[in-house]
Amino acid sequence: MSRIRSSYRVLIFIVFIPTCSAEEIPGIGTVGKVRRLNTDFAFTEGPASDTAGNLYFTDIPNSRIHKRDVKGTLSVFVEPSGHCNGLMVVGNRLLACEMDGQLKEYNLTTGQETSLATEYNGARFNAPNDLVIDKTEGIYFTDPRYRAPDPWPQGKEAVYYRAADGKVTRLIEDRTAPNGVILSPNEETLYVIPSMEKQMWSYPVVSPGRVGPGKVFCELTQPKGKDNTGGDGLTIDTNGNLYITSALGLQVFAPSGKQLGIITVPEHPANVSFGGKDRSTLFVTARKSLYSVETHVKGHVFRGGK
Repeated sequence: MSRIRSSYRVLIFIVFIPTCSAEEIPGIGTVGKVRRLNTDFAFTEGPASDTAGNLYFTDIPNSRIHKRDVKGTLSVFVEPSGHCNGLMVVGNRLLACEMDGQLKEYNLTTGQETSLATEYNGARFNAPNDLVIDKTEGIYFTDPRYRAPDPWPQGKEAVYYRAADGKVTRLIEDRTAPNGVILSPNEETLYVIPSMEKQMWSYPVVSPGRVGPGKVFCELTQPKGKDNTGGDGLTIDTNGNLYITSALGLQVFAPSGKQLGIITVPEHPANVSFGGKDRSTLFVTARKSLYSVETHVKGHVFRGGK
């Protein structure tokens, strides 16, 4: 059973690491230096901030969810977590993709765990990866191949929608390794970020839990000598600009699909989210470390039904 670990506290000094990201990016402004906040994890993922500025993130191989408070104190919020990956804070709830096969949530005060969806058509999910909640309390989430049993329980990789009443619908099943997922600020577009395609996709939201035909939103810049490397996680600011993690760093795209720039990170980033008290800080989970980057924009907040 998952439980809060309140006794574990570690303070790690902030290390300032200059990168070539201190530059002007159109529509965003000057992006500050990348700072390494904490390190020596196995593989970090799923950064998510609450309204007070506390940050939650996962260490997948160690099956932990960490909390980093506004003072920089690090603690273990839940262990074991079922190898949680993507997270999102909504009110006093921490929504989580458990790679051991379910969508769930935690009460941020008590740590109590509640299962939201465990199967589709009588079979467990492969390994839920990332999620986003809409204004009707419905949750879009991806279910790719990573950490999935062999053969895959669902037989294919897909994007699902869990409605507020608990009904689960499969929406998209023709992408290779669908990974990151997010909505536009007006919730009229769903973005899906595959890890094994260089094209990133967008889908018109016809109504909550219903999407129209997808189209290529943008194509990621590829590392030298490689082709068809995809993205991982992503976040979005109030202007609708997307920040997609890739082998080259955070590739930033306008809502039009035009690339605005690339924010480089010392380690290969897996996911990113806005946080801090004014939500203008990008928190980046990158392999063994957690980083932060100051910007002049604010992250969009998905509040669910509130």
